[in-house]
Amino acid sequence: MIADDHQIVRDGLRSLLEKEPDMEVVATVEDGRATVRLVEELKPDVVIMDISMPGLNGIEATRRITRDFPNIKIIALSMHDDGRFVVNMLKAGASGYLLKDCAFKELSQAIHIVVRMGKSYLSPDITDVVVQSYVTGHSPEPVLFSTLTPREREVLQLVVEGKTSSQIAEILYVSVKTVETHRTQLLHKLKINNLADLVKYAIKEGITTV
Repeated sequence: MIADDHQIVRDGLRSLLEKEPDMEVVATVEDGRATVRLVEELKPDVVIMDISMPGLNGIEATRRITRDFPNIKIIALSMHDDGRFVVNMLKAGASGYLLKDCAFKELSQAIHIVVRMGKSYLSPDITDVVVQSYVTGHSPEPVLFSTLTPREREVLQLVVEGKTSSQIAEILYVSVKTVETHRTQLLHKLKINNLADLVKYAIKEGITTV
């Protein structure tokens, strides 16, 4: 399965992967929430996962998939080489991480290593990022952010994307009052006083991008 919010990327990857004699693309999808839903339905062997996707980002989608379907492998294919994205994606359960400027041959090799051999794969540049994070002892995930529940992280992304409480309620199938409660909890847990600072915080910490 290919999960990416850019159609040209999805179409290009599908065309290349389907030329491989031992690979089949069962679905392409443009957002994290639909990715989780289709994984439950189709149960692919591997998901090529972008990180910056609307509604539910690739890190959160990976957390849900690896929690419920530990045998399904996730390979991140992203433009982000920042340590926060890389390490949090790996902590979420991804088995591989490559940058979008890699050659297709490397992606094909990564799929074989992850799926057939059961090993992890990191592109050379990403390996350096992980090693540097380990050596410096830098925590990739903000301490306050780690106190948020999965639903609060989901609401946080939707708020940053500019969704109203009514729109968020419709997307998550909850009441507007429930959404407002989550928004209040976000401000309280993160010790932030207003929505503008909440957006700045989410972008600065690499929780989401705009």
